[in-house]
Amino acid sequence: FIISIVIAIILSRYEPFHIFLLNLGTLGYLGAFIAGILFVSTFTVATGAVILLILAETLSPIEIGLIAGLGAVAGDFIIFRFIKDNLVQELESIYNHIDGNHHFTKVLHSKYFSWTLPVVGAIIIASPFPDEIGVSLMGISKMRTYQFLLISFGLNAIGIFLVVTASTVIK
Repeated sequence: FIISIVIAIILSRYEPFHIFLLNLGTLGYLGAFIAGILFVSTFTVATGAVILLILAETLSPIEIGLIAGLGAVAGDFIIFRFIKDNLVQELESIYNHIDGNHHFTKVLHSKYFSWTLPVVGAIIIASPFPDEIGVSLMGISKMRTYQFLLISFGLNAIGIFLVVTASTVIK
């Protein structure tokens, strides 16, 4: 995580990298896919949004929503796999030390609370805000991978479509 922050800071100060990212807007559908990947991360959401808004001048909002939605799913899936595979295992020993009786687990898996993690995660993914927290909530729930991919694509495609449509209406 710290290495990614350092890399983001270094790249943000490197002018040719900015020019490269802005030129992604001229790549059409490939640029939309890459912008979708960038749109899901806290460090790259602003760049992804700029590329999407540049693409909105030449492409249909529906096309941008669908293709950038696929890119966003790719970005979200990387985060989802990390949460599902690594983070839960690493935090389990800490959790067992703090809550040996597993009270928190019982609360999370109760019939009143178990549905809230995926729902709150879905709301965050659908919003124009970065997806890490929403994907994390869905990753720690018992959601299957194919369910996550379908939900992520639908929500990201709709969210990106709405952002792009709003930008074209405002102009």
